[in-house]
Amino acid sequence: AERLARRTDRLQGATVVISGTFTHHSRDEYKSLIEEHGGKNTSSVSAKTTYLLAGENMGPAKLEKATKLGIKIITEDEFLQLIGQEQ
Repeated sequence: AERLARRTDRLQGATVVISGTFTHHSRDEYKSLIEEHGGKNTSSVSAKTTYLLAGENMGPAKLEKATKLGIKIITEDEFLQLIGQEQ
């Protein structure tokens, strides 16, 4: 796995909550990727959340809260496109 510390500002000012399980990277790798691209990872959904990175079997409570607050829910592939790492 080639992980270059190639940092961008693509997630500057964004707060991302990770929920569920993923195919391409582990949750810890996603946390690192969020930070490498200028974003912040938090564990709970709030009005300050920019994106909910939704994997398989994600918690229904997080999904419901994100939907209620109008937070953009993105898939693993959409997240990777967002940071310029298309699979």
